[in-house]
Amino acid sequence: MFCPRYDAGQCRSCQWLPKEYVTQLADKQARIEHLLTDIPVAEWRPPVPSAQRRFRNKAKMVVSGSVERPILGIVNTEGEGVDLIDCPLYPDTFAPVFRQLLPFIAKAGLTPYHIARRKGELKYLLLTESTQGGMMLRFVLRSDKKLAQLKKVLPELQQCLPQLTVISVNIQPVHMAIMEGEQEIMLSDASALAESFNHIPLWIRPQSFFQTNPEVAAKLYLTAREWTQGLKLDTLWDLFCGVGGFGLHCARAETQLTGIEISAEAIACAQDSATKLGLKNTQFRALDATHYALNETSAPDLLLVNPPRRGIGQELCEFIVSVKPAAILYSSCNPETLAKDITRLQGYRLERVQLFDLFPHTAHSEVLSLLIRE
Repeated sequence: MFCPRYDAGQCRSCQWLPKEYVTQLADKQARIEHLLTDIPVAEWRPPVPSAQRRFRNKAKMVVSGSVERPILGIVNTEGEGVDLIDCPLYPDTFAPVFRQLLPFIAKAGLTPYHIARRKGELKYLLLTESTQGGMMLRFVLRSDKKLAQLKKVLPELQQCLPQLTVISVNIQPVHMAIMEGEQEIMLSDASALAESFNHIPLWIRPQSFFQTNPEVAAKLYLTAREWTQGLKLDTLWDLFCGVGGFGLHCARAETQLTGIEISAEAIACAQDSATKLGLKNTQFRALDATHYALNETSAPDLLLVNPPRRGIGQELCEFIVSVKPAAILYSSCNPETLAKDITRLQGYRLERVQLFDLFPHTAHSEVLSLLIRE
């Protein structure tokens, strides 16, 4: 993939870009196979590849430069802004939106935040696109000082860019490399972006996590459904459930589905999806997943886990071994912690493993594994 920013040494976000894509996949597969060397795997499924460009549905742009000439992209080690509007990872629909935002920043008086001087208001622009065609735009500001001016000129932006169905302001007052703060101010009538994977309605809200590679994520969810079709599914727990993608794909009409996620925004999305699907036997709760599990005394037929990079950890593994769910479906974004957790899950055989390349041109990948109680 040709990338002028990489060739010029201005951006190194795609560390593996010089590698042939077939080599990238082979290296990722070899890594997970090495980590699971001491664990018998009944079936290895071939890796699921990604498009090599235009696959991301979200851009996180640092705003630098001046209010008259803002730069959208990243800030390099010398503190200089690097323009990434034409980054080959983003859909073709992103660049026209960002170009419309350049003059709008001046009209709204949103001075880019200068890290060294600790001055300015606009820190980031976050743009997300649904496969259904709508977009969500978030302005990350240091304070609400420019909020009134932003609201005043916003109708002009909405007229130019009607695809922006969700627009919000996030207040991040801390002088740290933190993407967003706790306070979210909605500027549009709609507060969630409609999405759909495999005919399952999903929602993206400003502070809810959503996969950034929709084509491969849809295949990941569909595979989870296929792998669990032959299992008993009267009860299903979806821990670290996010917006509910895994649980909603796997649950049947009669399944008692419980989804647990710390983010209230993500839980609101999952509840909306369950309502739209007409699923009656579901509950989604904004709680710590490990804390929830440790306070239960019985096990579900299927335990679904999709934890952050730290994995599910020793405490949750010990609980799982003690209550003995019949099957575990584990989706991991970190093969190292996946291997550690599987080693801890004594009494389970590793039935199936498959790598999904959600993050081309980097060392990261998603690994789906099915464990069956012996």
